[in-house]
Amino acid sequence: MSPRRAVRISGWWMVALSSLLVTGCVEPVGLSSSDSRVQVVTTTGILRDLVSNVGGDRVRVTSLIPDSADPHTYELSLRSVRDVVYADVAFSNYLLLEQQSLIRTLDANLPAEAKNVSLAEASVAYSAKLIPLVEDLSLDTLWLGLRVIGGGSDLGADRGSVVRLSAVDVKGPGRLVAYVTGSFGQPEVLFDSGDGFDRSDGFDADTALLPTAAHTHLSWVFTEPGVYRLSLESSLVLGPTDRPVPIAEGDLTVAVGVDPRVAVASNPVLVDSGHADVAVDLDRSAVVVRHDAPGAGEPVNHQLGQVVLSVPNRAIQEVPADPAFRFLGRPGDRVFQLAQAVLGRHIHGEIDPHLWHDIDNVVAYVNIIRDTLTEVDPAGAGAYRDAAARYVRLLESLDQEITAELAPIPAGRRQLITTHDSFRYFASDHSFEIAGFASPNPATEPSLSDRRRLTETIRNLNVPAVFLEPNLIARSTMLRSVAEAEGIDVCPILGDVFTSEVRTYIELMRFNARSIRGCLSP
Repeated sequence: MSPRRAVRISGWWMVALSSLLVTGCVEPVGLSSSDSRVQVVTTTGILRDLVSNVGGDRVRVTSLIPDSADPHTYELSLRSVRDVVYADVAFSNYLLLEQQSLIRTLDANLPAEAKNVSLAEASVAYSAKLIPLVEDLSLDTLWLGLRVIGGGSDLGADRGSVVRLSAVDVKGPGRLVAYVTGSFGQPEVLFDSGDGFDRSDGFDADTALLPTAAHTHLSWVFTEPGVYRLSLESSLVLGPTDRPVPIAEGDLTVAVGVDPRVAVASNPVLVDSGHADVAVDLDRSAVVVRHDAPGAGEPVNHQLGQVVLSVPNRAIQEVPADPAFRFLGRPGDRVFQLAQAVLGRHIHGEIDPHLWHDIDNVVAYVNIIRDTLTEVDPAGAGAYRDAAARYVRLLESLDQEITAELAPIPAGRRQLITTHDSFRYFASDHSFEIAGFASPNPATEPSLSDRRRLTETIRNLNVPAVFLEPNLIARSTMLRSVAEAEGIDVCPILGDVFTSEVRTYIELMRFNARSIRGCLSP
C-alpha cells in the first residue's frame, strides 16, 4: 500500500470521526426528584446503556461523563452533582478508570440510603476475568515508583481515602529530588531536600498524595555520588474533612554511584533492576519496598531497613536546557537519575479496568445490575430478571457474531497497535496480540524511543494497520505520523466512548469487529 493512500485513509477517518464526536452525541436527560421510577446514575455512557437494557421503563438513568469524553481524564461539572443527589443507585466502573475526583464527588453526594456499586470490583464474584496491568521491566536502571497496597478497611479507608507519603529528612552528600513529568513535559516536584523540610505545615511541600490501591511513576535525582538515607512518614486521610491518621515511618537507603555494600554494615537485600515501589501497606501499617525483579515471579515486599537501592553510574545524565528543569541545576550539570520511564501523572491500579471489551465480563456486569436493581425495587424483580436474560442472549449472539466476523483474519495478522493500552481484554478473548501502542494510557505522551520501538514493531511484524480512538485524535500525532511514514492504514476503534452512529455497547463492539476485519484481513 502506498503512503499516499494511507494518508488519505487516515485523514478521512480523522475528520469524519472527529465530527461525529463533536456534533453527534445526544447526552441523556438528568434525574428528577419527582419521578417515581428508580433513579440511576452511571459514570459512563456504556454503563448507562447496560442499565437501560436491564431496567427498561422501571428506571430513569443518566451518565455523568459525556458520551464523547475520556473517562480517564474527565472532571465532573457542578451541574452533574444534582443527578448524584437524586440517585437511588450509582454504578461506576472504577479500578481507577474514572478520575478519583469524580469518584469522590459521587461518593460524597450520593444519598446515604442509595446503592453505590463499582462494577469492575463487584464482577469478581460473578466470574469476570481480570487482566493485570503490564509494565515494561526491561529498563537499564531501577524503575522506582510509589504505591499503596492493602485496602485499609480496618482503618476505615474506602475508595475516597487518600494516603500521604511525606519526605521528612534526607542525609547524604547532595540533594535528593523526586518529581513527576506530565504529559506535555512539565515537571512537578514531589520531594526536594534542597529547600529543607517543614514539619509545621505537615511537610505539604514534600508530600505525595495517593488514592488507595494506587500506583504512580516518578523520576529520582541525586546530585552527588554517595549514600543517601531518606526518612519517610505516611498517614491516611479518610475523607476531605478528616485529619491525617499516622500509618508508619522508616528510612530508605540509596547507594548512588558507589558500591552498595558500603551503605550498611549487614547484608542487605540489593535492589538494582526491574520495577520497585516505595509502598505504604495499609493492612500491615508499614512502609516497604515492593520489588518486582525481572523473571522473579511474584513481587516481594521488603522492610525499608532490609533494603539498599542501587543507582549505577550509567544513570548519570545532564540537566536539560529547558528552563522547566532548572530546579535540578544548571543546564549541562551532571546528575544521577532513575528515570520515570513513562511521562504523565497517570495514577492507576493493579488491574486493567477496561473489562467491557470482553463480552463475558459484560454479562457479569449485567447480572450485578439486575441484582442491584432488584434489591432497590423488589416489585420489579421479575421484570429485571427477564430483561437481563433477554439482553444476555443478545450478548451471547453478539459474541458469536464477532468471532465469525474476525475469523478470516489469519494468525499472523492478528496484531493490534492502538492509541493506548486498553484492548487487552478484546485481544485475549479473540486470540489477538497487543503488538504495541502509542502510549500506555491517555495521560502519557510517547517519547522518541516509543516512536522508534513502534516503527520497528510495524516493520518486524509487517503490520498492515494501526487503530486510532477518535476521542484521542489530538493526542495521537505520533501514531498517525508513524503510520504515514510506513505507508499503512490508520483505522478507527472505539474504547470507551459513543458517537452519533455508535450509541450502544452492542453497536460499539460490532463497529470494532468490522473495523478490525476490514483493516487486518488479507
